Amino acid sequence: MNAATATAAVPTPTSAAPAPAVTPAERTGARTDEAAALIGDARERIDALDDRIIGLIQERMAVSAVIQEARISSGGRRVNLAREMEVLGHYRDALGKPGTALAMTMLELCRGRI
Repeated sequence: MNAATATAAVPTPTSAAPAPAVTPAERTGARTDEAAALIGDARERIDALDDRIIGLIQERMAVSAVIQEARISSGGRRVNLAREMEVLGHYRDALGKPGTALAMTMLELCRGRI
């Protein structure tokens, strides 16, 4: 078999047909273009808010690390359970029962490895 026949024997990949275009209404689940536009705009705002929330949590994690280091350096414990209970209560009062779960997750993130 020479190079020309070897190359011819290898199947060449065919380009896949382009995916059908998805309309804004299909992408958002809306029934009208107007609702789809409103949802698209609102989702962009939510994405921007999520980025800000993530940034704030990362900032909180850094501040918590400073507090933990100061507490440990002074001979204290890494975690102050009384303070965590205050934080849990604050979130619960502001957001209801789901706020407690949110605060627990945030506290877990901010504690680092225990």
